[in-house]
Amino acid sequence: MKVALVTGASSGIGAAIALEFAGAGWGIMAAGRDEERLAEVADESENIATWAGELGSSDDCDELIVDTIEEFGTLDCLVNSAGIYIPADISETSDDDWRTTMSINVDVPFYLSRSALPHLLRTSGSIVNIASDWGLQGGERALAYCASKGAIVLLTKAMALDHSGEGLRVNAVCPGDVDTPMLTANAEDRGIDVATVLAEAAERSPNGRIATPEDVAALVVFLASDAAQHITGAAIPIDGGATA
Repeated sequence: MKVALVTGASSGIGAAIALEFAGAGWGIMAAGRDEERLAEVADESENIATWAGELGSSDDCDELIVDTIEEFGTLDCLVNSAGIYIPADISETSDDDWRTTMSINVDVPFYLSRSALPHLLRTSGSIVNIASDWGLQGGERALAYCASKGAIVLLTKAMALDHSGEGLRVNAVCPGDVDTPMLTANAEDRGIDVATVLAEAAERSPNGRIATPEDVAALVVFLASDAAQHITGAAIPIDGGATA
């Protein structure tokens, strides 16, 4: 049985990715901060183990990799899905907002990838980073988020070039608007009805709909599969054509 570690797996895109992998017969280490919600995800499949905790430092990330190997004995795919979005332009972005965004969106994927590398090289495995269409183009009042997701795109490409000759594949998935708790929270913060936000997102998309977490999850599992063995260093938009 192949094994994937998925961060941010307690809700939204991360939870959908964990369940999509489990449905494909993979063993899953679902990692996140909310133990209760992780347990709800794990209840959906006997293939899912959970790890609840903070990933603020390299030591935390090393611990997660060690615990995954102890649980399953191997690792075939690392999915860096955990992320944070603080809406603000540069004048509104505090030092803490900037540092928190970079820590969660960039530092943690870097630490986990570095720690997982020896195990992934042994299995000729892969890394899939959840970036954003705002890592490919700018977005309004999303300064720190755009910077962090742009960093993830180039982190992906650099790792792919460094290690493709060793059998490791590294790709990034770049969603546009997705119907997730993050989008809902952003609407609530702005005092806007969630249904209105979803309708506006669908209207902005050339194909007239907003993505579901399951749309993103299907692409991630494909990229981790043998069917995608010649795909590495890619940053693939999944945005209904918005960046076309």
